[in-house]
Amino acid sequence: MGHERDQVYRMSPERSMSIREALIEASSFLGSCGVLEPQHNARLLLEHVLGLEGTAFYAALGDPFPASGKEAWEAVVTRKAAGEPAQYIIGRQEFYGRPFAVSPSVLIPRPETELLVEAILQHGDRLWPNGAPQALDIGTGSGAIAVTLAAERPNWRMAAGDISGAALEMAARNAAANGVAVEFREGDLLTPFAGAAVDILVSNPPYIPAADIAGLQPEVRDHEPRMALDGGPDGLGPYRAILEQLGLLEAPPRLIGFELGMGQARDVAALLEQAGHWSTILIVPDLAGIERHVLGVLE
Repeated sequence: MGHERDQVYRMSPERSMSIREALIEASSFLGSCGVLEPQHNARLLLEHVLGLEGTAFYAALGDPFPASGKEAWEAVVTRKAAGEPAQYIIGRQEFYGRPFAVSPSVLIPRPETELLVEAILQHGDRLWPNGAPQALDIGTGSGAIAVTLAAERPNWRMAAGDISGAALEMAARNAAANGVAVEFREGDLLTPFAGAAVDILVSNPPYIPAADIAGLQPEVRDHEPRMALDGGPDGLGPYRAILEQLGLLEAPPRLIGFELGMGQARDVAALLEQAGHWSTILIVPDLAGIERHVLGVLE
């Protein structure tokens, strides 16, 4: 119990603080609690509490910390110290320059997934320079991939599925907030789209081997939805299942793209090659050179 009390944040009572001083104090507190990137997390939370962001936030750093925000500030910093992701505390995460609402019912969108979107846009433009391909996002979660593709390519027809009704509600909310049309269907992988004609299939499925979940960072392990993390014994279960279910569609998609976990690229590429539907299999590295995406292209 003593450790838990130590993680309750209280602003220093000795004197009034500037917003900058409050940020520094909370960053130090979060760091002492073992929170990764404490300064970044403190800034996200403080922007949320103050209702400021970007240049307006930085312009206000020298201002006195408002007494009216003290209780809310202490509460969110305490939640963060206990391991809750800042994105769930503030209820949003930016993806591809757009705001997305998030909750514990969906995985928090990651920056590396933006590179999967980039690759799909690039190859989609080349394969359909003047057309309107039908694209499908499987395991859409917050809708980050589907909504972004629909926003970036308004002429593409976009559909998305998820086994979680709560996730689909969040995705539909994000589609509406970003002013795009996406057809959402609830069900397991491709089953809700049986008989559909699909040109582009994209997915960021669960890919963590089940035995590895216990060793994940507590923020992920204890707060993000397990069904969005657990990829079965070797982490490759969802990829196999999606490829096995391609027969439900009218025909295999000409373009398929997957996000995957560390060290899985060669295995997933081999699965695509064995399926035999694509003339080119591409492994796409992230900005750090780590192989995180695999694409299949039928030229």
